[in-house]
Amino acid sequence: MIPTIQSKLPDVGTTIFTVMSVLANQHKAINLGQGFPDYEMSADLVALVNKAMQDGHNQYVHMNGLPALRERLAEKISGLYAQPVNPETEITITPGGTYAIYTALTTILRPGDEVIVFEPAYDSYIPNIEINGAVPVLIPLVYPDYKIDWDLVKQKITPKTKLIMLNTPHNPTGAVLHTEDIVQLQNIVKDTGIFILSDEVYEHLIFDGKKHESMLRYPDLYERSFVCFSFGKVYHCTGWKLGYCVAPPALMKEFRKVHQFNCFSCNSPVQFALTEFLLQKDNYLQLGAFLQQKRDHLKNLMQQTKFKALPSYGSYFQLYSYRDITGESEKDFAIRLTKEYGVATIPASVFYKNGEDNKVLRFCFSKKNLHWKKRQTG
Repeated sequence: MIPTIQSKLPDVGTTIFTVMSVLANQHKAINLGQGFPDYEMSADLVALVNKAMQDGHNQYVHMNGLPALRERLAEKISGLYAQPVNPETEITITPGGTYAIYTALTTILRPGDEVIVFEPAYDSYIPNIEINGAVPVLIPLVYPDYKIDWDLVKQKITPKTKLIMLNTPHNPTGAVLHTEDIVQLQNIVKDTGIFILSDEVYEHLIFDGKKHESMLRYPDLYERSFVCFSFGKVYHCTGWKLGYCVAPPALMKEFRKVHQFNCFSCNSPVQFALTEFLLQKDNYLQLGAFLQQKRDHLKNLMQQTKFKALPSYGSYFQLYSYRDITGESEKDFAIRLTKEYGVATIPASVFYKNGEDNKVLRFCFSKKNLHWKKRQTG
């Protein structure tokens, strides 16, 4: 008898990102779908990694991450958010931000636990919850501004609610949390056992003078939070897959129990390089202005079309409505746009479990500056 697998994720197939990237290659389309830069990263950082390799830093570092790198991150957090963080007990280096999210969920979730998830949501959230036997409680962000309906959140809280998942700046919408959101969140979780998982991989990709409302700014929220970050998003090196998680000592102790048996140690030369590179603060402090120029460049080009831009205050992404162009479904139009007009995007409906279709597409603007092609849409 040949053994068979009873899938833990029976509804999961090939991601839309892979599908659209393959389609873009087939039709030689500009790929504004998957969220990664296509421009060069810092030559100085590359040189520092090469130097670390040549200097012999090619073996395991500490399971929790290179101590010097964690110390540098603690200094950065203190400077940005006025939050004292112990690098020994509150920071763990991980192979990417998505890994940090999965590990945090696996650390705290048990079968039957409920997790508040705001949709549209980054595609790993719901599968990560379900594979741990927990139940995603889906709350739609209010279209077209994609704000949180906090009254609905209060209605969805039950004795089984274990966690609220946040993402700011938000993928795929570019929305960000505001001060009033923080006040609402504080009121909801006060005197409860509810945890917070805050995905802040785009912390420096924030525009129009907005402030990044990190959980690290608020001691009462941080005490119940796992906060996840990505070096790849900050330094244009997504393929390096290196990130980190910050959490209070008691939470991080349990996080590390899971981490040690899944990824004993992360890329050593890169950690040595980042330790030195983090001293150049302008590389992350000026990132928002750099990406805002790219957002605005795409927006200026899109004014030649019937697409309508929805607000984006951060991340790599901006949603555009195509209601004035066609009534096609988001997926069908995204495919036609790739085949006929040479531009690959991502339908926002894939970020909803029920496939909610608001006639919007996600465009990634973390690319080399584009020049408008003759075969325009609309």
